[in-house]
Amino acid sequence: MSAPSFWHPAALTATVFGLGRVPLAPGTLGSAAALPIAWLVAARFHATGLLAVSAVLFAIGWWASDIVTRKTREQDPQYIVIDEVAAQCLALVPASHDFVSYAIGFAAFRAADIWKPWPASWADRSLHGGIGVMADDFFAAIYAGIVVYLFGVWR
Repeated sequence: MSAPSFWHPAALTATVFGLGRVPLAPGTLGSAAALPIAWLVAARFHATGLLAVSAVLFAIGWWASDIVTRKTREQDPQYIVIDEVAAQCLALVPASHDFVSYAIGFAAFRAADIWKPWPASWADRSLHGGIGVMADDFFAAIYAGIVVYLFGVWR
């Protein structure tokens, strides 16, 4: 099977309009791209809206990632970054609407996404297709969200 073209809707979605094709730190760029989205959504719709956006992005990401991984036969290619966008939004759900909380959420998510504490490591190894791409980041976002929440309590 061949990879879908750059302009295929699933490829555009999975790579967040080609952002994942940037050769330097695509996962970090995907997480960074989520920050203004999360900021705007949280400003208008608060944590509930951000949780809803994360859920919608997760569902769309699952669909797009499933198509791309099936067509390329790659398990979790780095150029798929919709998982980082959805998960970064989820990690910021408990954040206060300020720069410091978002910076903590960004750093905590990137660390958890790279480190992959259990069950993220299990999901990364065991799940395949679109759900496999999305699930490890979802679990990493839960850990990051706990860090963000504890930061807010401590503050």
